[in-house]
Amino acid sequence: MARNGVKRVFGEEMWNLWHGCHKKSEGCQNCYVYRRDERYGIDASLVRKTASFDLPLRTNRQGEYIVPSGTLLYTCFTSDFFLEEADAWRQEAWEMIKKRSDLNFFIVTKRPERIDQCLPRDWGDGFLNVTICCTMENQWRADERMPVLRALPLRHKAVICEPLLGAIDFRHGLGSWCEKVIVGGESGQKARLCDYAWVLQIRAQCQASGVAFRFKQTGAYFRKDGRLYHIARRYQQEQAQLAGINYDPCPQRQSQRESE
Repeated sequence: MARNGVKRVFGEEMWNLWHGCHKKSEGCQNCYVYRRDERYGIDASLVRKTASFDLPLRTNRQGEYIVPSGTLLYTCFTSDFFLEEADAWRQEAWEMIKKRSDLNFFIVTKRPERIDQCLPRDWGDGFLNVTICCTMENQWRADERMPVLRALPLRHKAVICEPLLGAIDFRHGLGSWCEKVIVGGESGQKARLCDYAWVLQIRAQCQASGVAFRFKQTGAYFRKDGRLYHIARRYQQEQAQLAGINYDPCPQRQSQRESE
């Protein structure tokens, strides 16, 4: 669905300014972009700009931006913002992000090792309206990527464990540098197991460190208290929400979200 020309996927506003990616790690095995592109005979490994590249700057007939002020825009979710093939386009993207300082851009990457060299010259310690989130789907990737993410000059940092493929011990430490951890199981017919015990272990670490936690989706193949569940895609986010385990260390903010 679209609102004012802005694409919405599972209730989230999307800006996919380029499309196509290369599988990077274990979480990419059953990538939803590859699955969807395959149905239409598209090679998902070919990286190209999309027709939505300039979406944040588009206006309606009244000269108003079609993406309204205050929108949280999930950015580059059918690719990776820090792919090498996008190096020629990224500076223009940063300029749009800077110009639309009234929007909040949420960028997820599996390539934290490329972030520093891809930041704009006027980045400083980060743009206020940009959150960069790194995927850590298992212990190996958490150990590999967390030290890199932690050391980067980013104003807002987050971690996403999706698809969650095993128990994770954030032994490099969560804390004031990380604002939020998002957890979710894998969807699709070939989905791998997500165990609720792994989800709760991550939540406990977030609580101990005062870091916000969100259980995004169960995934298709979900185990809880030793019992296996096969959950249809349309129910996965709903079931995660019904678990009631989201956590925000700011009580006022948590109360506001629960009332929405």
